[in-house]
Amino acid sequence: MHLLFISSLLPDGDAASGFELANRAIVDEYRRQGVRLTLAGFRRPGSRPAGEDEIDLGEMAIENAAVGGRRKLAWLARAFSAGLPVSAAKLAVLDPTVLRAKLARAGEVDGYVLNSIQMPTAYPFLSAERPSIFIAHNVEHLSAEENARNARSPAARFLYRREARLLAVAERRICRRAAVIHTLSREDQRLLGLAQNPSCHPLALSIGRPTLPDAGCRTHDIGLIGTWSWAPNRVGLDWFVEKVVPLLPDDLRIAIAGRFDGPPPAAPANVRFVGRVADAQAFIQASHVVALATRGGTGVQLKTIETFEEGMPAVATPGALRGVDHVPENVRVADDSKGFAAALVQMVADAQAGRVRRGNGFAFMLGQRHALSAAIRQGLADLTPLLAHEAAGQARSGALAGRIGDAVVPPGVARG
Repeated sequence: MHLLFISSLLPDGDAASGFELANRAIVDEYRRQGVRLTLAGFRRPGSRPAGEDEIDLGEMAIENAAVGGRRKLAWLARAFSAGLPVSAAKLAVLDPTVLRAKLARAGEVDGYVLNSIQMPTAYPFLSAERPSIFIAHNVEHLSAEENARNARSPAARFLYRREARLLAVAERRICRRAAVIHTLSREDQRLLGLAQNPSCHPLALSIGRPTLPDAGCRTHDIGLIGTWSWAPNRVGLDWFVEKVVPLLPDDLRIAIAGRFDGPPPAAPANVRFVGRVADAQAFIQASHVVALATRGGTGVQLKTIETFEEGMPAVATPGALRGVDHVPENVRVADDSKGFAAALVQMVADAQAGRVRRGNGFAFMLGQRHALSAAIRQGLADLTPLLAHEAAGQARSGALAGRIGDAVVPPGVARG
């Protein structure tokens, strides 16, 4: 089976964001199951050239943190002109004929894997012309609605509400047309209205890196890591800094890693913003305790998966546990700021005293991998008879065309 995996961005070396980590896990699993996969997407400026099994759709910066105000205004203008969500308008730069020609470089393909909503929203024909597997990384319209509620200006609130309305329409259309749907959690399956849909199979994700041996070096007591330029992540960070940190002792060392779109929030002197780190795995391991302070969004939190696969002690909100069926024993769950702060203080003290230790991250990783493998396998099993039916239909059409040609061309007359 040859599938064309269509995404906004091609992979670029070491995966850094949660989206990239999820993509790598999913792509690797398809290939483990014997699927021939060709990847198609845009490339970040200055990234590596496309590989042999990749189709380069052009160079493009699409993250808000990577562009200036003029580019963002151009995205808004294109979105309103085309009636698209801004997240899709960023990508809608190719004429459909040009995009089809580029995708044709893959040769004969059996179907598409539509990786997230942006490309099939920017180019609606993608979800209609081939049997498709849709991977819903988030419930995008609900994330946009949440961003509207948390927006700090009327203009941002208006834009997020517009985004939510258009994304809801796009999600319904793409899910309706897809032969198979994969969400990243059972909660997202329910939120998309697919709880009873037999073609929807939630995925479990694994970072898949070998667990580092514990060198015993702790440079901070509490660590947080994330892509803070993504609005749902920023909501959790702001809650942590504004509501939780003031309840913590001043002598606790807090390190926050990750990229911002704009300045980080104001914070006390014991909070250190270290920016994007070269080795997220090493940063997590350098924490006594990891804070998983998710307060919104949908989809799965890859920083949660990474923390659990390292076996690190953690305090998590319920939202941080989406896509996790089995919570490790060295993890505490708290939803309100007082409970979260109290759990952190106790966990740090226990970690420093050796009363709480690293768990079996390898066992957690194996469980996630087995669940991912089972869901991908089931999706491919659902897709296979549809591909066979379509191939049979094309064969019948070809045979009919041949019979019609024989009838209209007189005997003895050569075909041109």
